[in-house]
Amino acid sequence: MDNGLETADLRLAQRLADLRQQRAWSLEELAQRTGLSRATLSRVERAETSPTASLLNRLCAAYGLTMSRLLSEIEDEPPELLRPPQQPVWVDRASGFHRRSVSPPAALYKAEFIEARLDAGAQIDYDLPSIPALEHHLWLLSGQLELTLEGRVFRLSPGDCLRYRLFGASRFHVPGDEPAHYTLVICRP
Repeated sequence: MDNGLETADLRLAQRLADLRQQRAWSLEELAQRTGLSRATLSRVERAETSPTASLLNRLCAAYGLTMSRLLSEIEDEPPELLRPPQQPVWVDRASGFHRRSVSPPAALYKAEFIEARLDAGAQIDYDLPSIPALEHHLWLLSGQLELTLEGRVFRLSPGDCLRYRLFGASRFHVPGDEPAHYTLVICRP
């Protein structure tokens, strides 16, 4: 495993443990809030396993954070100009989801800019948004992407842009033989 990824996984585990402790929640209470098992939560907080995108989304919802905000909290203070090697990358190995925070969240800005790639055949289900009503602008660069938002299915082709506010469950699915490569802008209210 890449040392940078190992370090990021360790910092993420520590940040998740810190968030739970700051709220004075037991593992049992967090398990009830997320629907995840205490054992799974414990393994994630001890960096024995890397969280999947769906699991991380449940934790973000419990803590009231976007995934980008959480991931930005484990990085050093970013400079104004971020060259590609400085842009935090997170990989969900289980689903084949690669997420680059091109312009990570910052206190002075309301938007964040993400580049993402989902492997062919990948599917990620999110039970609920980490923060309801966030504005999203998803632009598909290549491949095919099927996005289900609260039961409505959108089939995207390269060049398509889908604008939405997310209030409920969502699913990202790559139906083709080619990975889906897209950008996503998320704006806080």
